[in-house]
Amino acid sequence: MVKKLNSNHLKIIAIIAMTIDHVTDLLYPSFPAQPLPIVLHIIGRLTAPIMWFFIAEGYHYTHNIKKYLFRLGVFSVISHFAYCFAFGLDFIPFKTGVFNQTSVMYPLFVSVLVLWIQDTELKKINKVIKNVLCLILIWSAFPADWSCIAVLAIMGIYRNRGNLKKQTISMMIWVLPYAVVSFFFVSKIYGIIELFVILVCPLMKQYNGQKGKANWLKWFFYIYYPAHLVIIGIIRMVMYGDISILF
Repeated sequence: MVKKLNSNHLKIIAIIAMTIDHVTDLLYPSFPAQPLPIVLHIIGRLTAPIMWFFIAEGYHYTHNIKKYLFRLGVFSVISHFAYCFAFGLDFIPFKTGVFNQTSVMYPLFVSVLVLWIQDTELKKINKVIKNVLCLILIWSAFPADWSCIAVLAIMGIYRNRGNLKKQTISMMIWVLPYAVVSFFFVSKIYGIIELFVILVCPLMKQYNGQKGKANWLKWFFYIYYPAHLVIIGIIRMVMYGDISILF
């Protein structure tokens, strides 16, 4: 079977799905139990696993891990403010709760940092201290969008690189408890919808391992993510005023 999708194709699909998901948050706040927003949010579940997969790929292929970490770190800070503005959250975490306090960009940054710490023989740091440091970093992502699960899923995807079946199983092992916690403590609809990340499998089976010719897409996603959140935030202010639209 000829695999027709390169990384650029999949990233474009992720961007489209993400935009649909966030616009649905804007038009249908608080995950209402209505057919249309449910279907649109299900489409949006394609975004996270594609992002996770290519963060793992980026870690594997990068020639300069420090620049990669710096880039992710800078955009996680920028995206924090864009994310909070988009959905009407306080810029200072934990004022309104413990869930969804910052964007998914922070767990993406943490996942690469943890993989780097695990894979690098850092002098003067023994294995126990490294493990404790990694555990602290993983838990630091708890308040973010997709929580610690994003970090753990990326680690599983990377450790099973080259085996899509094992990558998918590893991802779903972590997504399942996230869905259960979301079901009982956030929103029943939200919890069920999270399980639809499995729909990414047919797309990933079409991945041909090639980058694609559009090199500008490397930076487009980094810029598009906070930019589209700012636009959503402006529209939110116009439509509803300065209120939260998440749950």
